[in-house]
Amino acid sequence: MFSPPGFAQHSVVTSLGTMIYYTAEREPWKVLEKADSPLIFFHGFGGGSSSYEWSKVYPAFASEYRVLAPDLLGWGYSDHPERDYKIDDYLTTLQEFIEKTSEQPVIAIASSLTAAFMVRVAIRKPDLFKGLILATPSGLADFGEDTTRSFFTQIVKTPIVDRLVYNVGIATTAGVQGFLENAQFAQSSRIFSEIVDAYVESAQQPNAEYAALSFVRGDLSFDLSNYIQQLTVPTAIFWGTQTQFTPADVGKRLAALNSLAIKEFQLIEDVGLTPQLELPAVTIGVIRRWLRSLF
Repeated sequence: MFSPPGFAQHSVVTSLGTMIYYTAEREPWKVLEKADSPLIFFHGFGGGSSSYEWSKVYPAFASEYRVLAPDLLGWGYSDHPERDYKIDDYLTTLQEFIEKTSEQPVIAIASSLTAAFMVRVAIRKPDLFKGLILATPSGLADFGEDTTRSFFTQIVKTPIVDRLVYNVGIATTAGVQGFLENAQFAQSSRIFSEIVDAYVESAQQPNAEYAALSFVRGDLSFDLSNYIQQLTVPTAIFWGTQTQFTPADVGKRLAALNSLAIKEFQLIEDVGLTPQLELPAVTIGVIRRWLRSLF
């Protein structure tokens, strides 16, 4: 799988399996062994998701910070346990990853459903964090609106059929292209072949269907509005104006629930769910501004 020059693959063992992560280790980067506040970039969920999602962004910070970019359990090159994944599986392994890789409080940069999980981890263990930067944080059932209630969701709840749908409709070039166009990008002209190839490679890893189908079925969804008021870690949020399933108004409502912890809310025009892939230079600029002003 693609990783930027100078970044090496490492691993850490969690209670549910081994997680792979990437960090700067050689030229052109200056290796920062004991730098304060590591930046950890956590990818979101969807067919073929992996740490590649942030690969156009995190190298921009590697000369100033210790940067880590993991594949979540069940995604990318991390272990893919054969299980029906639950919310607590990710809350536990996200917390364990931070505890096992970082001696100082971290700045976690996370997207979509993982960003919503990160809010809950930060509520549970605020001492692990110096700050949060969240791209479109949503539990996908916010304010009682469950975005997973669809005909497609009902299909993938059917045993045997669910695997067929994954192998034929999700873990293929056409399936990934369609997902990126319909769920992640505002402009399909920004979807390059490298992006599609990286997602297909992740989606076709052995047992990759387990985590993906748990996500599609809605097993990992929850109402973030029930938790976000408990957040105390300084947080900044950015949100693409063209995000399909979680419109910007949802983000504004979530941010308004906790103005003490959520210091910034920034709309990014003409992007969808993943500004970090669609307009990485803009995303870098927004993150850099917050790192200088908030943390």
